[in-house]
Amino acid sequence: MGIEERLEELRRQREAARAGGGPEKVERQHRAGKCTARERLELLLDKGSFVETDMLVTHRARDFGMEKQLIPGDGVVTGSGQIDGRLVYVFAQDFTVFGGSLSETYAQKICKVMDQAVKVGAPLIGLNDSGGARIQEGVVSLAGYADIFLRNTLASGVVPQISAIMGPCAGGAVYSPALMDFVVMVRDTAYMFITGPDVIKTVTHEEVTFEQLGGAMTHNATSGVAHFAAASEEECLQTIRDLLSYLPSNNLEDPPVRPTTDDPQRMEEALNAIVPDNPNKPYDIKEIIRLVVDEGTFLEVHQHYAQNIVVGFARLDGRPVGFVANQPAVLAGVLDIHSSIKAARFIRFCDAFNIPIITLEDVPGYLPGTAQEFGGIIKHGAKLLYAYGEATVPKITVITRKAYGGAYCVMGSKHMRADVNLAYPTAEIAVMGPEGAVNILYRREIQEAPDPEAYRAARVAEFRDKFANPYVAASRGYVDDVIEPRETRPRLIQALRALATKRDTNPPKKHGNIPL
Repeated sequence: MGIEERLEELRRQREAARAGGGPEKVERQHRAGKCTARERLELLLDKGSFVETDMLVTHRARDFGMEKQLIPGDGVVTGSGQIDGRLVYVFAQDFTVFGGSLSETYAQKICKVMDQAVKVGAPLIGLNDSGGARIQEGVVSLAGYADIFLRNTLASGVVPQISAIMGPCAGGAVYSPALMDFVVMVRDTAYMFITGPDVIKTVTHEEVTFEQLGGAMTHNATSGVAHFAAASEEECLQTIRDLLSYLPSNNLEDPPVRPTTDDPQRMEEALNAIVPDNPNKPYDIKEIIRLVVDEGTFLEVHQHYAQNIVVGFARLDGRPVGFVANQPAVLAGVLDIHSSIKAARFIRFCDAFNIPIITLEDVPGYLPGTAQEFGGIIKHGAKLLYAYGEATVPKITVITRKAYGGAYCVMGSKHMRADVNLAYPTAEIAVMGPEGAVNILYRREIQEAPDPEAYRAARVAEFRDKFANPYVAASRGYVDDVIEPRETRPRLIQALRALATKRDTNPPKKHGNIPL
């Protein structure tokens, strides 16, 4: 065979791989409102940057007539590329080939790029669109999933791992995304669950649709499994690009600095009036974030889940930071089970990848009730406490209003190794709110007073003047300074610059035992 014939054979095999399951199945994918695996990679990666690996791999199954169905690539496209000029490793499941089902060789392809990502220190991105394990291969395909899960675990905290759910993701397939750092789901076309509607109906007699059980909004708003919901595949892939712009390539690097024209000394007069005079009146904490950060740009994570706490990424002085902020506009900003877990996981991610944590605190305490106590609020609240205490990145806290009880301790207090603690003049730092404190401290006096309500109101006013302010904490050094709200941006930037060379460590150990 001459060189021309050899080249022609190579081109033919490559073309067969690029064709996936063939024109008919590609058309069916498009009719379902979905792009093919290769089309998705073109949207995700910088133009012309994709370098494919294992394009010609085929499965090894020889049962059920599978030996007659050999498609190069075997249902997953793997390789590397660039996003904003930075190296990333990718795998994109191809639903047009065997329904995207995972085989032994398919898993080996994914494991190869995962190993390479960890070896060179580059983010890993998985685009999921699969019917699950390839039944024809039996336990071999299950072993492939376990090989992937192990690598997800070992890569955790070493390189960022991002998963996009762009079609079905069921059974054991869901655990790889769950082990990754961020999950982005496409509305209407993506769903994920351990057991599907038919099995649930058989076992528990519950009737539920695919969308209700495992759709994008179910996992974004109810379960918290997913972090972002995208209206389209294009928006999903752009979200991944946006997210990566805040993240370092690995745990040994600092996050990428982006030049900004936003003045680091910019005062924001609107902040002086943002916290209401009435301590029971809500306001939107996201407004403070937007007014403070570079160009007002804030990428919120878990936007639809546990909305009484806000987490997400922004930049200050061009440098990425992670925000954790109580949200007075939802449940008065109380901490509960879901918000504790949400914030704890975000804090641990930021700490693993050298992203400073800025806490905006306005918290009246923990949500009371039997549902919370029976649900384990003690254990789940302790996760947030653990995450703050464990984190060694720069930690800056601004108390905007309420900082009551145990919630004061948890939310980035000086006692949890926070580096800089600031407070607005509107801050109220106390064991509990004035009303509750007076009810306990003056219970007998109130009962015996000629006018109980007037006596109680006088004691509440007295308590508020004495304790519902930042000055007792400031006199103890628990708060480093009381600032005008308009100064927030320059003070945060000054603190971040000073903390740029911070070094802190935890005692030597294999790992801690976070209260899971």
